[in-house]
Amino acid sequence: MQDIRWNAFWLGLLLVFICLILWAWQGAVTALMVFGISVTAYLCGHLYWLHKLHRWYQKPSLSSIPNGRGIWEDIFADIYHQQRRFSRNQAQISSALDRFRHAASALPDGVVLLNGEDKIEWCNPPAEKQLGLVLNQDTGQPITYLVRHTDFIKYLQNQDYSEPIKLKSSRNPEITLEIQLVPFGGKQKLLICRDITQIEKLEIMRRDFIANVSHELRTPLTVVGGFLETLMDMDGAIPESTRGYFTMMSEQTGRMRRLIEDLLTLSQLENGANTPQDSEIDMGAMLNMVMNEALSLSHGRHRISLEAAPDIALMGSPEELHSALGNLVSNAVRYTPEGGEIRITWGLRGKLPVFSVKDSGIGIEQKHIDRLTERFYRVDRSRSRETGGTGLGLSIVKHILTRHQAKLEIESVLDKGSTFSVIFPESRLILKQTNQTGQ
Repeated sequence: MQDIRWNAFWLGLLLVFICLILWAWQGAVTALMVFGISVTAYLCGHLYWLHKLHRWYQKPSLSSIPNGRGIWEDIFADIYHQQRRFSRNQAQISSALDRFRHAASALPDGVVLLNGEDKIEWCNPPAEKQLGLVLNQDTGQPITYLVRHTDFIKYLQNQDYSEPIKLKSSRNPEITLEIQLVPFGGKQKLLICRDITQIEKLEIMRRDFIANVSHELRTPLTVVGGFLETLMDMDGAIPESTRGYFTMMSEQTGRMRRLIEDLLTLSQLENGANTPQDSEIDMGAMLNMVMNEALSLSHGRHRISLEAAPDIALMGSPEELHSALGNLVSNAVRYTPEGGEIRITWGLRGKLPVFSVKDSGIGIEQKHIDRLTERFYRVDRSRSRETGGTGLGLSIVKHILTRHQAKLEIESVLDKGSTFSVIFPESRLILKQTNQTGQ
């Protein structure tokens, strides 16, 4: 294609040359008239083809594109080729979109495509069935108009989509749905909905089975442990040659009782039964109790210190948090060799209250850290048996912290020690007024 600027330049130069000849031959008036008429005709020709281009652009079609003349012939030819490429690309995109929709429609999970304003752009048949949507009617409607569950609205507004949420279906309360939002593109989101009713039923059956079996085992174990203690306390009841066996039975009975108590506690936490009422916790008093328990468990074998900010209190369940924090401290004592150091701290990290336990113990390999809060997961099973661990302590801690919107951070270096930190949300922080003249 020729450059239109060069065409205009040479045409203008030719017109000026002709007008100069006319000026010398016929005079200035004739030359100016010819110049004006020529420029006007040139502009009118361009305006005509601009008008043709404008009319075609209103209804672009390859069959109706103008032919053009001169430079406009090249312009319309370029437009024709670009329109053909655009049509091919559009056909490819439409084909890919159709394949995506067919594939998404075949998924057993519900899929809803949301735009940047959280309005429905498309959904597949399972989503229509599970969420009560109708694609033809609900396209362009905000998802919150149709899924009105309070937990879902909070989930959408908080913009933390790292974990899914569980909801009861509004169409059938017996159906449990798991919903997760996946951001993509600019501000678009993909809503994935899954029917987990059967999984939830199996989970409830598992929890009920564990709770029932643990409850039934607690009474006979208590009876056996009581008889063992009675026999061991009676003079002459047990020959000295067999006393070691009775001691071993008593230890294993106690270990089984601790395991059952932990199973019952974990079952109650998972079921959400007896959700405690939050109250203001005197963290100074609680941490002193935890400190005394650690000293009692250590029997002087470790150097244990406590550093606590006196003006920081917390809203929560005193019983549950005492259990969680005490569990972290007791683990530090159990897994720190004799002569090691354990530091307990309580204070602020920015605006967030943080409880931390740092030890100089055996440490944990990085590959184990992500699985520490799983039920019965143990880094070293033989050492756990020696220390009396049940493998449920950190799982209980995780559930308690989840109920308090707190998170557990674990840092550890093998053979150098570990640091377990509990980070509470700012909403649970209470700053107390300290008495400056009292001490």
